[in-house]
Amino acid sequence: MDGALWRWPGCCVMHRPSLVSPFTTFSTFSTWSRVSLVESRRQSQDTTTTNAPGHIARGLSMIDLGYENVLLASILTDKFANPTPIEQLISEFDGVTLRIVTPDPKQPHLLQLSMAMTCFDVLAGYGALDVMEREYPGLKTETEPGYDYTLLLDLQQLPEDPDARQSLINKLALIKRNALAAPFERAFSQHEQLAAQNSETSISEDMMVIQYREEEAIFIQASNDRVTVIFSTVFREETDRVFAKVFLQEFYDARRRPAVQNAPQVLFTIRDPPLEIRNQKGLKLNDNMGYVTFVLFPRHFTGHRKDACISHIQMFRNTLHFHIKASKAYMHQRMRARVSEFLKILNRAKPEQVERERKTAAGKRFTQR
Repeated sequence: MDGALWRWPGCCVMHRPSLVSPFTTFSTFSTWSRVSLVESRRQSQDTTTTNAPGHIARGLSMIDLGYENVLLASILTDKFANPTPIEQLISEFDGVTLRIVTPDPKQPHLLQLSMAMTCFDVLAGYGALDVMEREYPGLKTETEPGYDYTLLLDLQQLPEDPDARQSLINKLALIKRNALAAPFERAFSQHEQLAAQNSETSISEDMMVIQYREEEAIFIQASNDRVTVIFSTVFREETDRVFAKVFLQEFYDARRRPAVQNAPQVLFTIRDPPLEIRNQKGLKLNDNMGYVTFVLFPRHFTGHRKDACISHIQMFRNTLHFHIKASKAYMHQRMRARVSEFLKILNRAKPEQVERERKTAAGKRFTQR
C-alpha cells in the first residue's frame, strides 16, 4: 500500500513501495532510514543525469523481501480449494529445501510438507522443536527421509472460516522463519533472566552459533541490558565489499535523524571479527569475510515487537546481498545507456561525405545500376 507505515520494532518510518523493477532501483538496504544512496529515477535512456556520484536523496524506497515463501503459500491456497495429488520441490533462502507431496495418490486430501535445513540439528538444540510444535500443533509426523522436519495436513479437517484457513497458510509459509526463530527467542528469554539478576556486568556464557550457510554463520549472545547479533557474510568481489560499506554506513548516519534515532546500533567490519566472537573456533580470517553486528535493546524486542524483530533480522543477509546485486545491475544498465548515447553523438558528429563525380580518361561518367 502506497504510503503505508513500515515499522521496525522501536521506531517507524514511511515506506513507499517502488514502482520500478528491483534491478532498476539503486537504494540502500537500511530498513530503518530508507535513505537512498543515489537518486533513482524513472526516466528514458536518452535523459542525462546531473547528480554527482554519491548524491544523497531522501524519501525513496527499496525492495522488501518477504518473510514467507510466496510459492508455498500459492500452492497451499490452490490445494486447500482443490485437493489433487502433487509433488513439488521448492527452494528457499540459505539453501533450505521444501517438499510438498501427496503421500498417497488415492488420498489426495492428505498433504505432506517437509523441510531440509543444514543447521536444523543445531536449531533443535536451541529449542526449535518446541517452537515448531507451538506454531503447528498436532501436525508433526514421521520425518521424511532426507529431510529434517515433516508436517502432515488433512485437508478434510481444515477450518471452515476463510480467515482461519488463510492464517494457517501464512503460518505454513513461514516454516523456515519459525525454525530459525528458536535461538532468538532463547536469547530474549536469557536477557530477561539476566536482567532480573540486577547485575551490571551479567553476560550469558551461551554464545549461540548457527552455521546456516556453508561459510556464513549467525552469532547470538544475550546480556542483562541487550542482545547482540552478529552476521558473518562472504563478499566474493571487491565491488561487493565497497557497496556493503556504503550501504552499512547509512545505518550509522541514519541514526542521527530524530525519526530513527532509537534504531538498533549497527557495526560493520571487514576481515577482523568483533571482540565478542574473536575467540570462537573455526573463524575464517580473510579479506572476503565481513561481520555485521546488531545491538538490540529491550525496546526493540519486548512485547509485541518480538516477532517482527526476529523476522526483520533474519532477512538481513539476503536483503543486503539482493540490493548489492540490484545496484550493480542498475549501474551496468546506466553505463550501457550512456555508452549508447555517446555513440549516437559520435555518429552525428561524423562529417558528411560529398559524392564527387568520377570520370574515365575518355570523359565517361560512372553510374550505379
